[in-house]
Amino acid sequence: MSNDKELIQYDEDDAVKYIQNYLPQEIKGKYSNDEINYVIDIVYEFYDEKGFLNEDSDEDTIVDIDEDEIVAYVLKNTQKDKISDFSSEDISFIIQGELAYCDSIGIFE
Repeated sequence: MSNDKELIQYDEDDAVKYIQNYLPQEIKGKYSNDEINYVIDIVYEFYDEKGFLNEDSDEDTIVDIDEDEIVAYVLKNTQKDKISDFSSEDISFIIQGELAYCDSIGIFE
């Protein structure tokens, strides 16, 4: 994700809209756009801590993302920050939606 073109394509508002539409019917509208954006920010903090956003990394490097580890990281931060009562399942859907958004705009190509 180090390509400037890819960074320009990513739009937070579009990502949040995409995720809201991606969520299963039973949790659509459960979280505000700000709450979804907050989760996305935590996910990117996780990526940064793991070095996944390192500009010096080889573009051909395959990044193995452990969804359970990300969900645990997000849960820990939401509890620490006392932000909403996210369930691990809901966080997982938000992360999947964010990854689907990234895929839809070609970030992973």
